[in-house]
Amino acid sequence: MGAANKGPRRPEVISERLIGIVCQRLRENKRVRRSLPVWGRIHIDRQLPFLCVYRRPVRGHDAGTERLATSEASYLIGAGTRRLQPQLRQLVHAVAEVLVEEFSACLVLELWAGAPVVSKGATTTADLVPQFRVVSPKGPAADAMVDEFQEALSRIRLGKRKAKVTTTSAIKCGPRGLPALLPNDVSAQIGCQVYGLEVTPVYRDSQNGEVFPAVLRQLRRSLTVALRRSFFEFTRKQTLHRPAHYHALGRKAVVQAVWEVDRQLAQASDAFDFLLQVTPVNSAQAWQEFIRSRYERTPTFHYRPLPAEPVVLKRSLYKAPVERVEDPALAQLFREKLDELDRQITMLQDRNTSRFLHESIQLYGGVEDRLYHRAVEILDKVPRRRREESREAQLSPEAFAERARGEIEYLRQQDARVNASVEVRDDVSSLMVSRGNLLISTQSRIAPSRVEALIQHEVGTHVLTYYNGRSHPFRQLYTGLAGYDALQEGLAVLAEYLVGGLSHPRLRLLAARVIAVRRLTDGASFVDVFRELVSKHDFAHQVAFSVAMRTYRGGGLTKDAVYLRGLLEILDYLKKGGELEPLFVGKVAVQHIPIIRELQWRGVLREPPLIPRYMTQPDALARLDQLHNGMPLLDLLGRKGE
Repeated sequence: MGAANKGPRRPEVISERLIGIVCQRLRENKRVRRSLPVWGRIHIDRQLPFLCVYRRPVRGHDAGTERLATSEASYLIGAGTRRLQPQLRQLVHAVAEVLVEEFSACLVLELWAGAPVVSKGATTTADLVPQFRVVSPKGPAADAMVDEFQEALSRIRLGKRKAKVTTTSAIKCGPRGLPALLPNDVSAQIGCQVYGLEVTPVYRDSQNGEVFPAVLRQLRRSLTVALRRSFFEFTRKQTLHRPAHYHALGRKAVVQAVWEVDRQLAQASDAFDFLLQVTPVNSAQAWQEFIRSRYERTPTFHYRPLPAEPVVLKRSLYKAPVERVEDPALAQLFREKLDELDRQITMLQDRNTSRFLHESIQLYGGVEDRLYHRAVEILDKVPRRRREESREAQLSPEAFAERARGEIEYLRQQDARVNASVEVRDDVSSLMVSRGNLLISTQSRIAPSRVEALIQHEVGTHVLTYYNGRSHPFRQLYTGLAGYDALQEGLAVLAEYLVGGLSHPRLRLLAARVIAVRRLTDGASFVDVFRELVSKHDFAHQVAFSVAMRTYRGGGLTKDAVYLRGLLEILDYLKKGGELEPLFVGKVAVQHIPIIRELQWRGVLREPPLIPRYMTQPDALARLDQLHNGMPLLDLLGRKGE
């Protein structure tokens, strides 16, 4: 409740003037956010046909319960002191009248904590079974709404523990010891329905009352979705309002705490470029050193100096007040990103130590058996190269840079804010997009048949999603949500296929990276991996060296397994009916797609301004249709429309 103490001085009473201001802003469909006497706040995002209420008990400890209400787009939390109750009733009555004027009906739902489940010993996760009791007014008219609440709440899970939901009817739909928010005759007179929801407080210790933060966060997120579903059914069936989706009843306005967290996390992310910091600056010299050793000794790799003190970066990172974010969806994204940045900073601090590999596995994972077996299958069944590719003249880095600039100009025609640059540099080992700019190694030589594929990989995916992310107010969408790498790289490789440029050597290279990461985590040396790729899988010496270098850089980086993993994830996503357009919104992970769609329904995120060129090309769209029908991975190589 720290946020409630900020802003204007807290009023001593809920005055007629305050009620008038709240109602006038509601009639004008403006956001309401006002502190209430003693403790509490009223927050109404816009005209919505519902209001969630929580009244804090005067006696006892009720930590965490108010956060179940503040997750909603329309809520009132207030003190349960006796003298304040008539004023709270007057405020709820006035708000309900305005909402009924607008929608013909409204719903008031009061939440409170029930009795805790007391365990015989220490509380364990097995005790954390979500339990709810829906309290409805007496009468047959309430039965349909009770069924909606019960169905939506029964979907809630804490881990694998399914929610238990009971229902009851009562004259007063409110907590024990407090008067009714609106007496039945009053609510019926104004056309407002009042329900109660008693929540068993599994989110805190039954012995000492201390909150379990992770449990509360998970319950808040699940309960918000369940209540939104229930409000949607009420709205659709009993009011004049017709929202397009239940998520459309969520918050649209964003409070200051959200912008503050987003800014601070983005500043921490912008203070360093993780991939650039773990990419060797002497790859060409290291290759020559490896040749001179007759491929017997691991070469020495050199890196850029760290641009900032890790301790200072972490201190700045943890100043972000994530706990003040009321919106559960945004809070989840921010917490995940904070954790990822923390791990990346630790990895940079431990670069070139034995700890780096273990931290990399924590951040990017290793190679699961299913992914490893797919990689082996590719290397066994896909020939090394096609004859026509081996005879092609190679494009110089400068020539490829000109093609890339042309594609950036295509994006700029869609959105004038695109100002990406293309640089040919000797301190990168291949192609890389850093903060929206394309970096090309001076050592790069690219076959003409691969140019369009790589253009769409680097510019049509990485540059495009960076600038689409920048078009939104949330900076996280261009710096990258936590774990975005797999989907980004999978989408980029998919783009290669859609433009007809996913070649045999390219797919074999992605598989080789998976093999290398698996061998790294199994304890194999740099030289061991190099030899296996050359002798067992028939890779050219320099290609095998490049794969090993990328895998062993920094002390052992498992990130390169995400390319094939991401491609498999996105093929599965398309097979299940997923659409590509939501993936262009910014740098997001597969697990974030439902949240991105939710934020779009809520109007928090706009449609992205940039669309890749291939999404306008008939051949690419035809290939995309085939993927929706469930094309096997290896079939991608045989259906390129050549």
